[in-house]
Amino acid sequence: MLLADLVATSADVQAARGRLDKIGRLATLLEGLRGDEARIAVTFLSGSIRQGRLGIGGAALREARDVSPAGEPRLALLDVDRAFAEIGGLAGPGSARARQQRLRDLFAAATPPEQDFLMRLLFGELRQGAQEGVLIDAVARAAKVPPARLRRAAMLAGDLATAAEAALASGDAGLDRFRVELFTPVRPMLADSADDVAAAVGTLGDAAIEYKLDGARVQVHKSGDLVKVYSRALNEVTAAVPEVVDAVRALPAETLILDGEVLALRAGGTPVPFQETMRRFGRRLDVDALRRDLPLFPFFFDLLQVDGRETLDDSQSDRFTVLTDLLPASIVIPHVTGVTGEQAQAFLDAALASGHEGVVVKRRAAPYAAGSRGSDWLKVKAVRTLDLVVLAAEWGSGRRKGWLSNLHLGARDPVNGGFVMLGKTFKGMTDEVLAWQTRELLAREISRDSYVVFVRPELVVEIAFNGIQASPHYPGGLALRFARLKGYRTDKTAAEADTIETVRAVYRQLY
Repeated sequence: MLLADLVATSADVQAARGRLDKIGRLATLLEGLRGDEARIAVTFLSGSIRQGRLGIGGAALREARDVSPAGEPRLALLDVDRAFAEIGGLAGPGSARARQQRLRDLFAAATPPEQDFLMRLLFGELRQGAQEGVLIDAVARAAKVPPARLRRAAMLAGDLATAAEAALASGDAGLDRFRVELFTPVRPMLADSADDVAAAVGTLGDAAIEYKLDGARVQVHKSGDLVKVYSRALNEVTAAVPEVVDAVRALPAETLILDGEVLALRAGGTPVPFQETMRRFGRRLDVDALRRDLPLFPFFFDLLQVDGRETLDDSQSDRFTVLTDLLPASIVIPHVTGVTGEQAQAFLDAALASGHEGVVVKRRAAPYAAGSRGSDWLKVKAVRTLDLVVLAAEWGSGRRKGWLSNLHLGARDPVNGGFVMLGKTFKGMTDEVLAWQTRELLAREISRDSYVVFVRPELVVEIAFNGIQASPHYPGGLALRFARLKGYRTDKTAAEADTIETVRAVYRQLY
C-alpha cells in the first residue's frame, strides 16, 4: 500500500462528522491489508510508529520539512517503516547528522500531504478524530470479528496493531491465541476523569474508592522466584526496581500478575515529586545508591492472574478481596467501600492532605478492561489554575493547520522584570478559540521563525494544571504538568498575571 492512500483516508476521517462514517472509511482502507502492512497501517493510524523514539528533535524535523517535496506519490508503507527503522538504528559518532540526512531523504520522497502527515506523526500530534475506539471498530469490521473480541485481544497482546494483524489475517480464529500469559504484559486499565467525588460515587453506585498516587504505574509478573516488572508503556524495568521484586517474590502465590504504582516517599510518608520517583527509571543507574537514597515503595490495587487462574473477568470487588488476602496491608492501596458522598469527600481530602493526587472511584462490579479510558473507573484530582501570559505560539498542523495552537506560557517576574516560561499547551481549545487567538496573537506579533510566532506579552490565559515539576529546560527551573487552557482572561492585564514566586509557592506546597 502507498503511504498516500493512508494519508488520504486519514484526511477523510478527519473531515467526516459521524462515527459510523469514520469507521467505514477506515475499514475500507484496512480490509485488504495483511502482515506487516496491516500492523504498520494500524500503528500509524493510532498516531505512533513501531520503532518508538528515533532520537530526532524538533529542529531536525522542521529542517526536514524544508526540503522540496516529491511531485507524485511513490512511498509505500513498508518504505516509511524501513526508513524509521534505519533512523532509529543509527548510533555512535556522526549518528545525529546521519539521522537528519536520512530523515531529509524520506521527506524529499514525500508529497506535501505526506510530509504534513509524517511531521504530525513524528511530533506525536496526529489528531484525526479517530480515537482508539473508532479504530477498533474499523478493524473489527474489516476483519469481520466482534469488536469486543478484538478489544480483549488488543489488551492481552499489549497493543492494537498486533491483534489487528492477527484478525485481518485469520479472522476470529486469529484472536484465539491471545490469552493472559506470564511475562507478556497486559495493557493497563485506565480511568476517565470526574470533577466531584460525591458525583462519581453517585454515578457508579456500588463503588470503591482508592488513593490516586503520583507514582509510576507498574505491572508485576511472578512465577516462583522469577519476578519481572513492566512499566505503563509495557517496557521491562525489573533491574531498576529491586524493592518491588523483593516484595512480590516474598508473596505466597506460585504465579501472580499484579497492577499497581510505585513511588518514593519521604521519611514522614509523603510522596516526593513525580520526577524524583522517575529518577529510578533513568538510562544510567547506580541502583544500589539510588535504592539507599531514594527507596521505592509499591502499592497494588489489582490482580490479573493468580496461581494460573485469570481474574480479568471477575468483578473489581472479587479481585480486590483476593488481592488483600494475598498481600500484606503495607503494599495494598488505601481503599474504602460503602461510603456516602460526604465520607467520599473526606477520603479525598485525606488523600490530598497526604500529598497524593486524589482518588480513583471504581465500579465494584466491573471487570478489568484495558485500553481506552472507560467510565468504570473515575479519577478525581485537585485541579489548580494559574493566570499566565502568552509569550509565543506555534503553528498547528493537521486539523489545526493555519491556526496558532501551541501556547508558550509565562509567569510574571516582578523582581527581574519580564516573564518566566513554564511550558506549553495546545489542550482545551475549540475551533472558535483557535480562530480568535490566532487573530489576536498575530495582531501582537513581534517576530517569528518558520514555526513559532513571538508576541507582545499582553494576553492573559487561565491555565488548569495537575502538578508542577522541576525542569532544567526552562529558566525558572519549573514546568507545569498536564497544562490546559480554561479560557482567556480578557478582564486582566499582564501586570495582573500570577508571578513566578506564586508558582514556586504552589510547588513548595505540593512537595
